[in-house]
Amino acid sequence: MRLAQVVGTVVSSVKNEPLVGKKILLLKHLDRQGQVTGSAFVALDAVGAGVGENVFYVRSKEAAFPFFPQEAPTDATIVGIVDRIHHPQPPS
Repeated sequence: MRLAQVVGTVVSSVKNEPLVGKKILLLKHLDRQGQVTGSAFVALDAVGAGVGENVFYVRSKEAAFPFFPQEAPTDATIVGIVDRIHHPQPPS
């Protein structure tokens, strides 16, 4: 799993049948300090996330698991919304 922030939505009036009714969101990775970084990428939403929320997502074969038994053609799927991130300070 990786952390990202939802930075936008994708609207598609014509979709492959298994994608009908599924929300498509635009994500950017979060670095160790919790800052948005890198290029945006597309992910399906399995949990009801919205723009501005921090999320965690899965990639590859596991990205289709939340939609079982349907086989959604996806490379990345949001599987959780992050409430907070705690970075403990290293001992001095």
